[in-house]
Amino acid sequence: MTFPGVGRVAADAAVTVRELRKNYGGFEALRGVSFDIAAGETFALLGPNGAGKSTTIEILEGYRDRSGGTASVLGVDPHHGGLDWKARIGIVLQSGAESGDVSVREQLSHFARLYPRPRDVDEVIAAVGLTDKAKTRIKNLSGGQRRRVDVALGVIGRPQLLFLDEPTTGFDPEARRDFWELIRGLKKEGTTILLTTHYLDEAAQLADRVAVIAQGRLIDIGDVDTIGGAEARVPIVRWRDTDGQPRTERTEAPATVVARLAAEQGGEPRDLEVIRPSLEDIYLELVHQAGETDTRTGAAETPNPTNPVAPANPAGDES
Repeated sequence: MTFPGVGRVAADAAVTVRELRKNYGGFEALRGVSFDIAAGETFALLGPNGAGKSTTIEILEGYRDRSGGTASVLGVDPHHGGLDWKARIGIVLQSGAESGDVSVREQLSHFARLYPRPRDVDEVIAAVGLTDKAKTRIKNLSGGQRRRVDVALGVIGRPQLLFLDEPTTGFDPEARRDFWELIRGLKKEGTTILLTTHYLDEAAQLADRVAVIAQGRLIDIGDVDTIGGAEARVPIVRWRDTDGQPRTERTEAPATVVARLAAEQGGEPRDLEVIRPSLEDIYLELVHQAGETDTRTGAAETPNPTNPVAPANPAGDES
């Protein structure tokens, strides 16, 4: 059986989702979402707030029951994932709740002991740019620095699959770039990564493939360089005509259009721009076409009720 919109399917898929559904009373948060994530792939799940991203992620993490469909994460139904399975995944949620009265190194050392093959604590601290803060109590860190602790906790267990939910919120531009290098390093090691982010440049930099979800449905999926189709990547020429009116033309030959306009107007047109659509442009167009601008009743997703500090704690309660 085939599912429209799934995209290419890897024989060794780390994540397989088929017709995933979730209802909250009469509200359908997910309406038959299907996709695969290949082992070692970095996969970005994009969509507006309330589109169904967080619900999808929480089901795959084993935190939320599904109403229908199937899901497999590292070969296990996440609803029944045990301690061994939890030890193979790492999670960085949108916000953390670290113990504020311990230092960064103490917190990471504690969590490292919960995993069978953890990363070196000091190497992880350095990778997230907190070497100078290793002995600082977490409660004394800035918001951005606490976010780096969240990331460190997510990777300390050397996960096979890493969930990154808005990982660079609160990072300054330099810290974001450093984080990107960390993720690229994890990818080289073979880590499978599922990323959600509102920074479309981040998705473009890190992801192999992108899926866009809106109104609980998967509306497009594909390689970063091909999603949206060829037409969505046609350059756009914008200018103002001699009457001052804004004009737009999509063309595969923008230089030809610019030359024509210059000849017609006796010089370079006013406010001339040649725009090659970015992933952000394509994403916004896809969401607009899906009608996501219409308000959905109950569109806000239910927050994760679990403790975000230790979402993949292999020594924790399985309930």
